[in-house]
Amino acid sequence: MSPLETAVVRRSHGLPGPTRRRVSVRPPDRSEILPYLAPGVRRPLERLGDDLWARAEEVRLRRGRPLSLVTDTGDVWLSPSGLPTEDASSAHVVTADETMKTLSLVCEGSVYALEEEFRHGFVTVRGGHRVGLVGRTVLDNGRVRTITHVGGLNIRLSREVRGAARPLVRWLFDRRGRPVSTLIVSPPGCGKTTILRDAVRLLSDGVPEFGLKGHRVGLVDERSEVAACYEGVPQRDVGLRTDVLDACPKAEGVFLLLRAMSPEVIAADEIGRPEDAAALNEAASTGAAVIATAHGSSLEEVAARPMLRDLVRGGLFRVFVILSRRSGPGTIERVVDGPLRGLGPPAGGGAVVP
Repeated sequence: MSPLETAVVRRSHGLPGPTRRRVSVRPPDRSEILPYLAPGVRRPLERLGDDLWARAEEVRLRRGRPLSLVTDTGDVWLSPSGLPTEDASSAHVVTADETMKTLSLVCEGSVYALEEEFRHGFVTVRGGHRVGLVGRTVLDNGRVRTITHVGGLNIRLSREVRGAARPLVRWLFDRRGRPVSTLIVSPPGCGKTTILRDAVRLLSDGVPEFGLKGHRVGLVDERSEVAACYEGVPQRDVGLRTDVLDACPKAEGVFLLLRAMSPEVIAADEIGRPEDAAALNEAASTGAAVIATAHGSSLEEVAARPMLRDLVRGGLFRVFVILSRRSGPGTIERVVDGPLRGLGPPAGGGAVVP
């Protein structure tokens, strides 16, 4: 345990802690993914058993290598008939043509139209699924301008888990029922976007059984993963009082929402740039609470990053949630309430969110 994480401050304002979880998991919708795949890759996934598909987290296409599925228990190779196999030689081998055909379908026929997304290394498709890209980078003044000669694609499957953030209810609201500024910290693939989405829903809809009313939430969904908007309409449940700016840079989006939508809560995924910090501090100065996520395995690691140091140590956030995969994606390892002077032991041994 890091020196920063030594004691959790538990509030006693009448809310149970942690609340009983009522989790409803919506598996990735296969019909959202299949249209983006070349026929040779699509067939194994069409034939894949429902049980294995429900456990899938990623579909990986590597040119000239076996088609693989990343599940909650590890990687599996897929045969042409859609059967998992431990023998890579019997798996479907992704061809160069299948890689390029899949890329064309993801880009809907226009690679150039998505050059900005390529610069960031991924494209978000309908349903909030993120397609990561690797290949040869093209630089412009030392910065990545685009990716060419794509050699691999990674489809990170989006799933909706209603109830994922219920163990955090007592920390998301103060004793007067007002939203509390919260930072969710986790390494990649540990469920922070899923937790953020459900926390936004709870803050937006309220929790009537505990007398907690809903609040206006402004969500800046830069990567289109939280709300998974399609033509401006959220495809994931982010609450009745949530307004979404889709595919908008976080800093610009925060200011747009503050000017136009008078939010009581500002939400953003994966903060980390100096302009993000300035915008979120501005939001806090208006009286809005802030809920956001950041990459990191501990608060000490996040607090040491130059881009986040002032945000973490400056008092913007009152609550810090640390996630891991120790008991599966979304394991709540620690909840820290208060200034970064002495921070938290495991919350009940780690509340698990499927």
